[in-house]
Amino acid sequence: MKVRVLVLLIGVCVSIVAEPAAEAPNAIVENYCAASRGQEQSFQGASMDVEIQASLPKLKKQGRLHALRRISALGRITYEMLRFEGDGTVKNQVIARYLTAEAEVQKDQAPSLAVTPANYKFKYKSRSQLEGRAVYVFQVTPRQKRQGLFKGDLWIDAGTYLRVQESGYLVKSPSIFLKKVAFVRKYQIRDGISVPLQVQSEVDTRLAGKAELTIDFSNFSMDGARLGAMSDAGSQ
Repeated sequence: MKVRVLVLLIGVCVSIVAEPAAEAPNAIVENYCAASRGQEQSFQGASMDVEIQASLPKLKKQGRLHALRRISALGRITYEMLRFEGDGTVKNQVIARYLTAEAEVQKDQAPSLAVTPANYKFKYKSRSQLEGRAVYVFQVTPRQKRQGLFKGDLWIDAGTYLRVQESGYLVKSPSIFLKKVAFVRKYQIRDGISVPLQVQSEVDTRLAGKAELTIDFSNFSMDGARLGAMSDAGSQ
């Protein structure tokens, strides 16, 4: 799957509405920042189930991992691997390196990785529909080339001003084993929090070639308290 295919996937569920923003773009960004304030702190102490499907198309190898993802009170991400099925190369060269890279980016991070004006430049693109939800679409460009930051698009829910999707590519490789990471991250809104739903990634690895990953999140909880049923992706 090429990066352009990821873009096509976005186009399947997004229809552009030819109308201006209902409010000034600067006001939208301000409301988004206000709604998102404290989101990173909300995730500290959270846990969720993850199902990772990965493949190496050229080698015709694939694998699936089920794990428990935890975020500590300090924001550090760890994974407890519960079950794996498939090829060992996919497990070791794709899934393990991807998860390790994510954890390392988050580990001991001094500057925040939040998608806010402090870290990114925002450029208004359009008012659109994303899977039946009215959204504002902004192009975001990082102010610095740092690990964990990306260049791409941000979809903001027009009702709550919370993020519902991000797409693009990381501006700096998170690992010497990964050359380029392109992605589409989908979120759902639960109890006023934008929680992860799915990540689709295409990764250029140095040892195993191009890899494709789909990560599905479920059973999100904070300090043992679940935030509603994760199956109703469109509810708020």
